[in-house]
Amino acid sequence: MLKRRMQKDLEHFFASGQKGALMITGARQVGKTYLIRQFAKEHFENVVEINFLENTGAVKLFENAGSSEDILLRISALTDIPMKKGKTVIFFDEVQECKEIVTAIKFLVEEGSYRYILSGSLLGVELKDIRSVPVGYMTIYEMFPMDFFEFCEANRVSEKIILRLKECFEKQEPIDNVIHEKMLELFHLYLLVGGMPAAVQTYLQHNNLREVQEVQKGIVQLYKKDIAKYDPQEKLYLEDIFNLIPAELNSKNKRFILKNLNENFKFSRYEHSFIWLKEAGVALPVYCAQEPEIPLLLSKSTNLFKLFLSDVGLLASMYADGLQIKILNKEKDINFGAVYENAVAQELRAHGFDLYYFNSKKQGELDFMIEYQGAVLPIEVKSGKSYERHRALDNVLKNERYGIQQAIVFCNDNIRVKDKVMYCPVYLAGFLEKEVQKEDYFYSLDLSVLQ
Repeated sequence: MLKRRMQKDLEHFFASGQKGALMITGARQVGKTYLIRQFAKEHFENVVEINFLENTGAVKLFENAGSSEDILLRISALTDIPMKKGKTVIFFDEVQECKEIVTAIKFLVEEGSYRYILSGSLLGVELKDIRSVPVGYMTIYEMFPMDFFEFCEANRVSEKIILRLKECFEKQEPIDNVIHEKMLELFHLYLLVGGMPAAVQTYLQHNNLREVQEVQKGIVQLYKKDIAKYDPQEKLYLEDIFNLIPAELNSKNKRFILKNLNENFKFSRYEHSFIWLKEAGVALPVYCAQEPEIPLLLSKSTNLFKLFLSDVGLLASMYADGLQIKILNKEKDINFGAVYENAVAQELRAHGFDLYYFNSKKQGELDFMIEYQGAVLPIEVKSGKSYERHRALDNVLKNERYGIQQAIVFCNDNIRVKDKVMYCPVYLAGFLEKEVQKEDYFYSLDLSVLQ
C-alpha cells in the first residue's frame, strides 16, 4: 500500500469532532478513491460506496428527492450493506457526474445519521462554485500526485533518514555525502516516474521504466479525452495548449508564449482554456508578480505566466525518447532545467504555496517567489554546474527597497550558506511548508462609546 500524507488529514478531520461532510478534490489518477476506500474500511464498521460514473442510475437518487429521508431510503435500496446509524460512512465517488449532490449534502449532514466523504475529478470545472456551497456543511481538501518524500517512503527510505535530512535543512548544515548522492539518484528517478500512484506502483513491481512510461502515456491520453469531452466543437485550444507545455518549458525563459499557438492568439479570448487546465488539476500556472513584495497577489499579472504539468513524470514522458537514460546516467552537461523546475513547482504547490515568478528588464528573472514565514522567499532552480551564477537573484537581494533577507538556490550540490543565499539539494524542496495558523485568535472590540 502506498502511504499518503493526506491520510493524516482524514484522520484529523474525523477525530476532531467535525460533523460536516468531507470532499477530496484533485486531478484524475492521483489516488483519491483508493485512499478514501482504505481509510473508510479502517475507521468505520460499514462503508457504502456509490460511484456516479459507473452507476449512472445513481444520479437519479437526487432527482426530485423530497427530503434527506427520501434520499437515504433510495440509497438503502441500492446497497445490501447494513446502514447502521453512527457506524456507517457513505462514500460518493465521481461526484462531478451528479451536481445535485452539492445541494443535497447539506440536508444529509443535518439529518445526522451517517458520515459522508465525497470525491471527484474536474470539480473545479464542473462545480465552479464548490468552495462556497454549502457553507458550513462541507470541508474541502485538494489532493496532489505523490510528492518526493512520499515517493521516498514507497521506496523504503527510512524515517530516520528523512528526519536527519530535515534536521540538516533546518540547521543549514551539510548532509552526509553518501546519503546526499543516493538521495540525488532517487530524485532523478522521481523525475522519470513522478507521483502518479499507478506509475509508482508499476515501478515498484517491475523496475521497468518502459512499463512506467506506458502507464504515464495512458494517463496523458485520459486527460486529452477529458479535454475533448469538455468542448467537442472547438476545444478552446485546450489540447494545443496541453501539448505545447513541454516545449514551452524547454524554451529559454520558460514563459508560455501565446503566439506559439496562433499568430492572432488573444489571451482574453482563450483565458478560459488556461483556467480549465488549472481547475482540472492538469496544469500548474506560475504567475508573474511585478514586485517581490508582500502580498505578491497585489502585483500579480494574470496574462504573464509559466505553465507546468501537475506531475513531473507525465512531463518527462512527453519528451523525446532518451531523456530517461540521460538523467539516470547523470549527464551533467545536459540542461534538465524544465523537469527540475516542474518538480519544484509541483512540490511547492502540494505544500500549499501559491506560485509566482519575477521578471524585470533591469534586474532579470527569478524562477519562483513564495510567501514564506511572513516574507518573500526568492527561489532559483539550477540543474547544471554553474548554480552559483544568478544575476537576477543577486540584484534583488541587493535592492534595499525589497529588504529580502534570505533566498534559496535548489541545485545538485550539498547544503551550504553564502551571505543571504542557501544552496540546497533540489530534493529538499518539500521541507518548505506553508505556515498554518493553529491557535485561536480572539479579539474583542470595546464599543461601549457607541452604545
